[in-house]
Amino acid sequence: MLDQSMRSTILEIGRAAIMAVEPGAAIRSVVRKTEDGFQVGSQHYRDRDFNEILILGAGKASPKMAAELELMFGDRVRGGLVVTKDGYSTATRCVEIVQAGHPVPDDRGQRAACRLVEFARGAGENDLLFCLISGGGSALTPAPPVGISLSELQFLTDQLLRSGATIDQMNTVRKHLSVFHGGLLAKAAHPTRVVSLLVSDVVGNPVDVIASGPTVPDPTTFSNALAVLDEFDLRSSAPTSICERLEAGVRGAVSETPMQDDPIFKLVSNLMIADNARAGQAAAEAAIAAGFNSQLITSRVQGEAREVANVIAGAAIDIARNNRPVKSPGCAIFGGETTVTVRGDGRGGRSQELALAAAKILAGESNVAVFSMATDGTDGPTDACGGLVDGSTLTRAIANGGGDIVRALANNDAYNFLKSSGDLVKTGPTGTNVNDLYMAFGW
Repeated sequence: MLDQSMRSTILEIGRAAIMAVEPGAAIRSVVRKTEDGFQVGSQHYRDRDFNEILILGAGKASPKMAAELELMFGDRVRGGLVVTKDGYSTATRCVEIVQAGHPVPDDRGQRAACRLVEFARGAGENDLLFCLISGGGSALTPAPPVGISLSELQFLTDQLLRSGATIDQMNTVRKHLSVFHGGLLAKAAHPTRVVSLLVSDVVGNPVDVIASGPTVPDPTTFSNALAVLDEFDLRSSAPTSICERLEAGVRGAVSETPMQDDPIFKLVSNLMIADNARAGQAAAEAAIAAGFNSQLITSRVQGEAREVANVIAGAAIDIARNNRPVKSPGCAIFGGETTVTVRGDGRGGRSQELALAAAKILAGESNVAVFSMATDGTDGPTDACGGLVDGSTLTRAIANGGGDIVRALANNDAYNFLKSSGDLVKTGPTGTNVNDLYMAFGW
């Protein structure tokens, strides 16, 4: 069993990772004031070229991003609107923060998406519009076109979540069932200059996938969206209105989302300001400072959570036994986003499920641990960010009445099993979101 000192050290490494992608710090790293204006990345903007600054946003990190821009630009910010997940709000001066449902969209998000589009349309040609886009933004801004109801969109979202579809696949569908995503927010704002700052929760950082790319050219098509439904055999169960729209798009009866050659994007810039690799590297540096040999192995992990657990748990055992992939005492760090094919009616999320599956592999092993954490602090529809498990997790769960781990995995009930073993980790909402981190420890 992990002693309290080791457990605290591991959790502190996780906290260091979160702090490295804190939205305010990320804004300060790319936006700075100059004598005659301000710099965003390599692009310079002169104060005299713009009347007012407006702020729009969607995602879990977006409220803190907005608050930082307010501090930076003061009264120059006229106002704005940001939608975020329940529990992720933060205090702002003039930018309105509203909360909505996630991961399944709700009517609050639909109202917010409509307001965001109208706000963008109302921006002046000589204004500057900051769009603050971060993980969770897709579900938080459902904007179904005429003919598709929110309940139909909710049903399909739930089916995609349960099927094990990746975020790329889900957002390909969302972009073609929306009047907000897939570059359509940028289209609504045209000809206002748009500066979009992104915090990535997507493996590989494809900007068109983050929050379904509301200010980004869309490389996907209606045909791609239909192909996702077919891959998971969902066309027959999807609402008729959704299938009809996608099929109409394939025939050309509905316009495609704006693509790279659309002139509206000449007035739009999109800049990544934080991602999973930054968090993973910060975790590695914190682990080294704590006395571990450490390395970020990859930030591109994908796959079924319980299958990925074989790799992460195997790395922990290898460190302890064979001094690889890093020497003992060591910490191998992986980042990315797994999926869970839901077959039971238990409680949990992908990070918890990975931790539970890892616990099964680590059972009986000494001097090993796996920490699986969702960087947003809320893994799935739960109040936990993940789990920190070791070779004694199963024993403790059984002693505390947690039941059988095989049954828990079959029922997708990682939350209750890890709670019984004392290995559930709760941080509360972190105010950021850059996918998940998986840390394998051996000593």
